Amino acid sequence: MKKLVVGILAHVDAGKTTLSEGLLYRSGRLKKLGRVDHQDSFLDTNALERERGITIFSKQALLTLGEMEVTLLDTPGHVDFSSEMERTLQVLDYAILVISGTEGIQGHTLTLWKLLGRHGIPVFLFINKMDLAGADRAALLENLKQRFHDGCVDFGATGDSFWENVAMCDEDVLTGYLERGKVTDDEVASLIARRRLFPCYFGSALKLDGVDAFLQGLERYTHCPDYPPVFGAKVFKIARDPQGNRLTYMKITGGSLKVKMLLTNRREGLPEEEVWEEKVDQIRIYSGAKYVTADEAPSGTVCAVTGLSRTYSGEGLGIEYASEKPVLESVLTYQVLLPDGCDTNAALLKLSQLAEEDPQLRIFWNEHLREIHLQIMGEVQLEILKRLISERFGLEVEFGPGNIVYRETIAAPVEGVGHFEPLRHYAEVHLLMEPGERGSGLQFDTVCSEDMLDRNWQRLVLTHLQERTHLGVLTGSPITDMKITLVAGKAHEKHTEGGDFRQATYRAVRQGLMSAECILLEPWYDFRLEIPADYVGRAMSDLLRMSGNVAQPETIGNEVVLTGSVPVAEMRSYALELTSYTKGRGRLSFTLKGYEPCHNPEEVIAAIGYDSERDTENPADSVFCSHGAGVVVKWNEVRKHMHVESFLKPEAAEEEPEKPPSATRRAPAYTGSLEQDKELKAIFEKTYGPVKERHFYRQPRQEMEQPSEEHAAQSRAASHEYLLVDGYNIIFAWEELSQVARDSLDTARNLLMDILSNYQGFKKCNVILVFDAYKVPHNTGKVVRYNNIHVVFTREAETADAYIEKVTYEIGNKHRVTVATSDSAEQLIILGHGALRLSAKAFRAEIERTQGQILRILAANRWEGQKQPFNLPKANTQGTGLKRGKE
Repeated sequence: MKKLVVGILAHVDAGKTTLSEGLLYRSGRLKKLGRVDHQDSFLDTNALERERGITIFSKQALLTLGEMEVTLLDTPGHVDFSSEMERTLQVLDYAILVISGTEGIQGHTLTLWKLLGRHGIPVFLFINKMDLAGADRAALLENLKQRFHDGCVDFGATGDSFWENVAMCDEDVLTGYLERGKVTDDEVASLIARRRLFPCYFGSALKLDGVDAFLQGLERYTHCPDYPPVFGAKVFKIARDPQGNRLTYMKITGGSLKVKMLLTNRREGLPEEEVWEEKVDQIRIYSGAKYVTADEAPSGTVCAVTGLSRTYSGEGLGIEYASEKPVLESVLTYQVLLPDGCDTNAALLKLSQLAEEDPQLRIFWNEHLREIHLQIMGEVQLEILKRLISERFGLEVEFGPGNIVYRETIAAPVEGVGHFEPLRHYAEVHLLMEPGERGSGLQFDTVCSEDMLDRNWQRLVLTHLQERTHLGVLTGSPITDMKITLVAGKAHEKHTEGGDFRQATYRAVRQGLMSAECILLEPWYDFRLEIPADYVGRAMSDLLRMSGNVAQPETIGNEVVLTGSVPVAEMRSYALELTSYTKGRGRLSFTLKGYEPCHNPEEVIAAIGYDSERDTENPADSVFCSHGAGVVVKWNEVRKHMHVESFLKPEAAEEEPEKPPSATRRAPAYTGSLEQDKELKAIFEKTYGPVKERHFYRQPRQEMEQPSEEHAAQSRAASHEYLLVDGYNIIFAWEELSQVARDSLDTARNLLMDILSNYQGFKKCNVILVFDAYKVPHNTGKVVRYNNIHVVFTREAETADAYIEKVTYEIGNKHRVTVATSDSAEQLIILGHGALRLSAKAFRAEIERTQGQILRILAANRWEGQKQPFNLPKANTQGTGLKRGKE
């Protein structure tokens, strides 16, 4: 019998477990239909799950569809248990994504959709709760097409229009449909498998409405994968049964697995001390809480194996390779408070079992604080952990106040040097450390010549780079988002041992960080806030106070939808506050966006109080041999003593005499531009407090040469002047253009473009006019030249704010940049990027002043009255201060 592994996923309370129950019941697997609210559902086997009515642990059930055996994997829907869900994705052939018909696409639903796309898993969609008031089938389908994929097709429809929608998903299928007048089942199944088509079924799982049609579609439009004859398996979960036996859950992806079969993790390049070989004691096939044993598990089987003690989630066995690291990360850290008299070492050993089962917990011993800490996804998970620790280990633990899990990275490439040479030891390592894209993690490579350092030593250096969590120098947080490349090194024929390169590698990483411009990162949420229009002002004010980035509000009926991103540290208790001031009418959902520059780095660094110079566990200094003894050389003196030439050679001063030395990445542009507009700076500081440089924090390690005033003046004089204009913001802020826009937005756009063309002709600055086009489906964006200015139409999902922020970030430290907008959130951000801001009102005053100057020039040349330079529309301008004649 062919085997298929199908996972079922959803945002919490969408009805996922109820649908699972319905699928098992209608397929004949269950004789009685259980319910979540009755605490008797087949897959909620844990007492905690039944009490809370949520899925906490992934579980499997078996059902038969025709000639096919389906393993159904039920996953947690609550965001706090997302790591359990993500581990299950490694072994899925297909996925069922359940969506609430009354709530629609929610925050965590989007996260699930993106994860499924990242893993390339074909998806069937079941839109549940269609029997409830407010569920609009047509509106839901349109929303799925807009936010998910054009290939979302209603499989409850019939007739030619249905087959046309299916055929439209692929050009070849459409051609065949036009020729033959039909689409075959194999073609439909192929479209689904290639993620071109996403079948949508509507119904009510509780009432079993639409469940039979869904099962028929699952049987009809899926293909069981073909597996190779050689053994392979992917481990996706570690657990323990009630007797304490360690269970390794895996999917057999090649050949078969037999009892007493010898398994190993042996791989080329894996150090011998890390290799294990163990025999399989028992093979269990679970379905709900019960299992049957098997002597052999063929390809496609999901089973639990006993007898393996060193496996881990994501590990590949046989021909299977290890999985990539998880996308979702734990962003909160808590201290574990043990009961009085409890042995800390024994407790840590017990708790490490939980970290083995859920690697994202990251339970560790903080040597500096002498405390046990753990990292979690959210506070609901904390309550579950407390109960779990009590039941399994008999420990009544408490948790200290939660903190944010920070990360650190670097702003520019730097070379780290580590030297370890006490008597009769020797190793030197040079590492090139380069900043990576956000979310890229750590990447390691080598470009070192084997003539300089043998291959075995290079492999050892790469092993040491990967074996440890390297800490940053700002707060002692783990580093991320950089590529570390071995560029040079040196060993001694007689005195070098393996441990020498470990010391040199660790010190090289640390020395590079001490020399670099470091950035403190914090986790950010993407949020979606649906709120009555009466409370929009309060919500916008709160989000700006939390240093959030807010997109243009969208009005849907009597509600307003706010979307954007905000630091996790600021959003933690906002859901309760929202419920309070909206009297329960506001709905907030958020998903982890990833790590971004910290919004208040100085405060965080001061609060943590980490001193990298005193961290003896992570030294940046090197050890050299002098007069027969080891001598410690400070990190900032290492380059004077190193034995291998530096990879990053400093450019000679005579080659670029005109380039001033730079102490920081942004400070010169930021300070200079504000000093030239003292009035603006005073207004900013009066409103928002003293101006502080954001995102970057450089440790005051060394006195650095500052550019002279003369040189700085030359640099500013040589830079270009840019004016960025938020088009729609200006149009709707100027009364004249706003009135025109009510009749024709195109006319208002053209008028603004003409005004700015004349302005540029007089001021000779570079003008970039930006218009939002982020809601246009499949729009790739474009830049056009209009007379003497550039007009930008942003791409899909990119607002004008985001485009302007990106441009000011890129050029704000090189040129004088002014941004015309009245968006207060955007004003804060561009000021932090070293740009000036000009409100819509102030910009109109600037336009009027320039108009007056042009008119005076025309009058001096006896051209007065022949033409008006800015041709503003003749709306009602009484009281606006807009002047029409000669000043």
